[in-house]
Amino acid sequence: MKYLLVLCCIVTLLRCDQKSAKYLSAQDVIDKSIEASGGAKFDSSIIEFDFRDKHYYAERNQGTFKLVRTFKDSTRKITDFLTNKGFERHENNKPVKVPDSMLSRYSASVNSVHYFSVLPYGLNDAAVNKVLLEEKNIKNKAYYIVKVTFNQDGGGEDFEDVFVYWINQESFKVDYLAYSYNETDGTGFRFREAYNERYINGLRFVDYNNYKPKQSKLSVSQLDELFEKGELELLSKIELKNINVD
Repeated sequence: MKYLLVLCCIVTLLRCDQKSAKYLSAQDVIDKSIEASGGAKFDSSIIEFDFRDKHYYAERNQGTFKLVRTFKDSTRKITDFLTNKGFERHENNKPVKVPDSMLSRYSASVNSVHYFSVLPYGLNDAAVNKVLLEEKNIKNKAYYIVKVTFNQDGGGEDFEDVFVYWINQESFKVDYLAYSYNETDGTGFRFREAYNERYINGLRFVDYNNYKPKQSKLSVSQLDELFEKGELELLSKIELKNINVD
């Protein structure tokens, strides 16, 4: 009788574990993914890196942030600042007036690179909506798939963009992501494959192979199928260099 009771307890615990794993919500998956990538360390951090011909600097402190982009043209050093208070541009270390028509474009350009550099951090912002899609396998690995949309209020200039994240069921790391965005002639799509993973002072960084589909009439969540079939075109590589974390 004693052994039977122990066996019943083990079976019950296994069923509970299976149930809890099976019924993870989109929020649960994102929380675990953020934790696997550095978690709360992002909240109080200074991150610097180079991307293509520009230098990026991000300072985050429990909800306040300063995102910076610095680059040079033929005659000027241009520094863009995006903070909780808004956007500001300096040329040769002096503030300049930015036309209202360009403010949102410059802000989105600065934010976009910083946003991708620390994913999945940022996916718990108030303007983010998350839905768990049907699980799939890519290259014989099982993935949770989370679809992300944004509220217009707080979602930025590109709030209509749709993102999908393929999160490894064992490691809870984002191995693939895709997004759709509005173009003048329709909807554009991108699919990114993470590689060159490294942890710097406890924070995870990756580079990406950046793909585009050869067809236009599809859903962003279908891009993984085209990737597995080899039907995506490699467009570019997204590489972060000279990363420093404090």
